[in-house]
Amino acid sequence: YPRQHAPQTQLSEFNRTTIEAMVGSYTKVLFVRDPFQRLISAYMQSMGGHHRSFSTFVQGVLDRGQHKASLEAKPLVSLCQPCLIQYDYVIMFGFLRQEVGHLIHRVGLPKDIYLPEFRDTQVQWTYMWLSEQLFGELSLQQKKQLSHFYRGDLSAFHFPNSLLSD
Repeated sequence: YPRQHAPQTQLSEFNRTTIEAMVGSYTKVLFVRDPFQRLISAYMQSMGGHHRSFSTFVQGVLDRGQHKASLEAKPLVSLCQPCLIQYDYVIMFGFLRQEVGHLIHRVGLPKDIYLPEFRDTQVQWTYMWLSEQLFGELSLQQKKQLSHFYRGDLSAFHFPNSLLSD
């Protein structure tokens, strides 16, 4: 789409017709990850200098609510607007190698393009174990509140192994 703005211009500053034309002219790719695994990642990133339990961290996220949650803890549906934007591809963490290769082929990029080594498949096993350990630290009420907090993500995307789906 022809650039009519500086790189710092927010999409929300344009009228709806311009936004639809701009967004419609791109191949839109959304990368998604189980919300509980995203929460664990946010917890691990926040640990620099803080020695709080996972349960305390989760309670802080729940107390702040969706609108005041940090970017790392916010539900994906509030960040990527899947109901407003029709994504051409939704790629799930755990399948990056296969999906990105398919995407590159579909959009017509050269087959010999350099791709980084994706380790998400190997990391999945570690996250499954860690998820179970940390999930066990939460009270039943916190588990229910988290399922409610991320209900939009759980409805919009298929996370068959998510602990929050139960």
